[in-house]
Amino acid sequence: MTGTRPRLVLISAFAVALALIAGCSGSQSETSKSSAALFNDADVVFAQNMIPHHQQAVELSTIALASNRETSASLEALAMKIQTAQQPEIELMTGWLESWGKKLPNQSDHSNMDHSNIGDMGGMDGMMTADEMTTLQGLKGPEFDTVWMQMMIRHHEGAVKMARTVVTDGSNAEVKTLAGKITTAQESEIAEMKEVLEK
Repeated sequence: MTGTRPRLVLISAFAVALALIAGCSGSQSETSKSSAALFNDADVVFAQNMIPHHQQAVELSTIALASNRETSASLEALAMKIQTAQQPEIELMTGWLESWGKKLPNQSDHSNMDHSNIGDMGGMDGMMTADEMTTLQGLKGPEFDTVWMQMMIRHHEGAVKMARTVVTDGSNAEVKTLAGKITTAQESEIAEMKEVLEK
């Protein structure tokens, strides 16, 4: 009898502990889902605009990595870095819009779109026009490197502006985290490209 009672107490305590752990886990899961569901118009506009903005950066990087481009090794490394970083971010933002039930941006040819006045965030700053993309395609070697970096600096500056806006006006924690990441990465790359151009 004396041996059975402590065992029952231990079993009861273990059961209570398991219930508490399960409750905490469920609570954390619900909190995460609730956080992901919280968004406002600024979050939506940011994702809808930044997806095509990133897609053009990936396109610019793809052009730079073409075998016949005769670009410098440092520019190729930067283009690869941009492409590797921004493609997963496109997929992340696409997932947000789908989960929010919001419209995805047109994913056809963004270089031909008029980005002068899109959304409520001052337009899609830094996007290249179709003519600019065509001009870039016709260049190679040092001339290509110079024009590409000038374009990418302007492109990055537009992305940073959009990211800073959503940090101020947005409400979704994940969106703000990504915006901060974009700002840090692209400001660093802007400084890197400006230094190269000055030399």
